[in-house]
Amino acid sequence: MPFLRDKKYIFILMKHMKKRLTVLSLIAGLILTNLGSSAQKLYVPNFDSSWVKDQQPFRIAGNLYYVGTYDLASYLIATTKGLILINTGLPGSDTMIRRHIETLGFKFSDIKILLATHAHFDHVGAMAAIKQATGARLMIQKGDAPLLADGGSTDVILGGHGPMFSPVKADRLLQDRDLIQLGDMQIMLLHHPGHTKGASSFLFSVKDKNREYRILIANMPSILGGTKFPSMHGYPTVGKDYAYTLNAMPKVQFDIWLASHASQFDLHKKHKPGDGYHPEAFFDQAGYDAAIVDLKKEYVKKTGATR
Repeated sequence: MPFLRDKKYIFILMKHMKKRLTVLSLIAGLILTNLGSSAQKLYVPNFDSSWVKDQQPFRIAGNLYYVGTYDLASYLIATTKGLILINTGLPGSDTMIRRHIETLGFKFSDIKILLATHAHFDHVGAMAAIKQATGARLMIQKGDAPLLADGGSTDVILGGHGPMFSPVKADRLLQDRDLIQLGDMQIMLLHHPGHTKGASSFLFSVKDKNREYRILIANMPSILGGTKFPSMHGYPTVGKDYAYTLNAMPKVQFDIWLASHASQFDLHKKHKPGDGYHPEAFFDQAGYDAAIVDLKKEYVKKTGATR
C-alpha cells in the first residue's frame, strides 16, 4: 500500500539522519557536481537512490506536468503569464528539473512562482538555485518560512547539524486557504500541518479539450521517527496539528490526487514511461482514502488516541 512504501523511505531517512552523506558514489557525484563548492557546507541526510533517479517528464492533465525525479515529485503548471513550479527535490536537482521542463517544450526562465508542500531538504533543496536563476517569487506557508531561511537547520526532527540546503527567503508568506494567482490559474493552499509546521496541500483546476479536472497535490502527513506526542520541544502543537490534518484531509474533494512523493500515490503503477496522455489513470479516490486510513492508524498507535 502507498503508506507502507512511504514508511520504507522514512525509515531510510531517519536511520541515517545523524550521518554525513554516504550513499552510492553515483548519487553523491550527482549532488556534488551540481552543488559545487557549497556542497561541503551542507549537512545532507542519507536518502534512497530513487530520490535522484531520473524520470521521464510527462503531461498529467490539462496544463499540469510531472517534472520531478523517480520518487521526489515536482509539478509544473503552465499559465498564460508563465510557469508555476511546486517542489524542487534535493540540492542539485535544478539541473534535472530544468532539463525536464525544456524537454516538455517550456522555457526554464518562464518560471514565475515557486511553491512547496513543506520545507524538508528533499522538497526545497533546489529552491535557492532556481529562484536565483529565474527570478521567480517564492511562496511558502508561514510556518515553514523559518526553515527555508536557515536551510533547515532548526527543523525539529532533522535539524541541529547546520543547513541541509541553501537558505532562501520567501517573498510571500501564505496562510490556510490563501489563493495564489498567475495568469489564468488560481491555486488554493490548504494548511495541513504535522509533518512540518507549515506543511500544505494545493487545490486547483486544470482543463483540456474534453473536461475540467479538480487536482489535489496532497502533503500526506507521514509521521517521522523521533516525533514525540502530544508535544515536543520546538513544536508544542504537533499532536493537535496531526489530529486536525487527519480530520481535514478526507473532506477534500478532487478528481485527481498527487503527492510529494511518487510512491505515495502509486505513480509508477498509474503511468509508465512512454504512456500517452491519460488523466483518468490518476482517478483514485480509493487509494487516497486507504492512505489516509493507514496514516490515521499510525497516529492512533503512536498517540493512543481513540479516533
